[in-house]
Amino acid sequence: MSGKRAFLELLKQEGVDIIFGNPGTTELPLMDALATENDLRYVLALQEAVVVGMADGYAQASGRLAVVNLHVTPGLGNAMGMLYDAQKAGSPILVTAGQHDLDFNATEPILWADLPTLARPLVKWAAEVQRLADLPRLVHRAAKTALAPPTGPVFLSLPGDILKAEGEIDLSAPTRVPVRLRGDAAAVAEAAAVLAQAKRPLIFAGDAVAHSRAHAELVELAETLGAPVYAEIVPSTASFPASHPLFRGAMTRMQEPIRKVLEQYDVLFSVGGDLFTLSLPSAIDPMPDDLTLVHLDNDPWELGKNYPPKVAILGDPKATLPEITKALRERMTAGERAAARERLDAAKAATLAEREALMAKAHARANDTPLQPLSLLAAIGGMLPNDAVVIDETISSGPGLRSLLRSDDPQSFYGLRGGGIGWGLPAALGVKLALPERPVVALVGDGSAMYTCQALWTAAHDHIAVVFVILNNTSYRILKQRLRAQHGAAAQVDRYVGMELVDPPIDYIGLARSLGVAAERATTVHEATDLVARGLKSGAPLLIDVPIDRALR
Repeated sequence: MSGKRAFLELLKQEGVDIIFGNPGTTELPLMDALATENDLRYVLALQEAVVVGMADGYAQASGRLAVVNLHVTPGLGNAMGMLYDAQKAGSPILVTAGQHDLDFNATEPILWADLPTLARPLVKWAAEVQRLADLPRLVHRAAKTALAPPTGPVFLSLPGDILKAEGEIDLSAPTRVPVRLRGDAAAVAEAAAVLAQAKRPLIFAGDAVAHSRAHAELVELAETLGAPVYAEIVPSTASFPASHPLFRGAMTRMQEPIRKVLEQYDVLFSVGGDLFTLSLPSAIDPMPDDLTLVHLDNDPWELGKNYPPKVAILGDPKATLPEITKALRERMTAGERAAARERLDAAKAATLAEREALMAKAHARANDTPLQPLSLLAAIGGMLPNDAVVIDETISSGPGLRSLLRSDDPQSFYGLRGGGIGWGLPAALGVKLALPERPVVALVGDGSAMYTCQALWTAAHDHIAVVFVILNNTSYRILKQRLRAQHGAAAQVDRYVGMELVDPPIDYIGLARSLGVAAERATTVHEATDLVARGLKSGAPLLIDVPIDRALR
């Protein structure tokens, strides 16, 4: 068997049915093998950031191994920003890149570099295949490592002579590491004791909850404890049902607002939560000194990384939360159960009042010109079907978004965890490929869209029916907001160098149509929701350009 044929067979053994790629000369052996391959679909993107962004969305939504094929050093280099996002989201992706023939590399040919060394900071494991006989072992090792908790991307360099070589090859078999790791029994008992005695407990829900499909288990614990639930500060998933009355939304990525929330509580139970990846330095620490921390995570690195917990539990949320809830119920006194019920009622009332105020604000400004982001997002959230999936890269326009959406299941919402912009357009394509029966709507800022606008061509070429809503404030508004907050010269003269996208303005309608995607502009809330409904019904990709308020609030 040839190496190129063996590689495809190994991918099929690992359950792969899609390869996301952008080919070059070192990928020609693989592309030749794909010419006669009927079980693997090749999805072409016109830039490598789009390739990895699609794979990221696919891996997160499917929970399966996504496979990427790139072209030597420039291809890997172009992909690094989106690979960073995939690393932060814990997406199980096998990133491969073609390499020159091994006996040619000593001459340092054009495009050559030590690819595993380049990839290593952003992946769990990286290697280069040196012998045909090692190909099965390394592919299976890569897949096992990507899918083992904590999941994440891996990298494999594929020299051309390995793919072209022929020989006797033992394809071996995949290995899967079971993910349902149960927390230590003593730690579970200690956690239950701390939580039972809490007077003002708070739950912090991280992506590990959605990854382990532990919504029901966390809901049961939260209701037993009577504790409100916040999503981690920049979630990539719906880590708790948004419509549940205990859900308070996501915190901002700023130290002072986080601390103001946490100071109201005496015990913080973080379930796979990020404590804390922040945007800018501050003299204020987000964690109050007297706040007791209980931390459950399936990644030992996160436990005690920044703050020492009273109890640290290494375990899978779905496997471990029921044991904590059981121990909690057994330990709680009658008085503690009554206090929990009072907290539950109070938290429900507070959440209801907060949501009513948010919706009232959105409705009150629904007819404003220019259009207000909050009003737009509330209207879209209200009209989407219950099974819709929302991809969020709204950046500065998205505060309150989770509270405006019916994002109640673990596959209903995906957001930009890593912060490297340009993720939203391609991620939406990957999510739709993973969940073809569900409507997918991508909410993306105009600045972000320009990083990976090539994704629109793939949407048209592969008939991927995503509705793209561009929230167009003709600027990098998040940068303007952050710079203004520093109260320097830019704020005094109201001039933000390098942050305006107005001279000339970008024609998203013409851009989308040039890449094969239908596009329309909406200037009112009703026009926007009508177009979203039309797009979802059409079964084809549609881009909606929505000019929104540019004000720096």
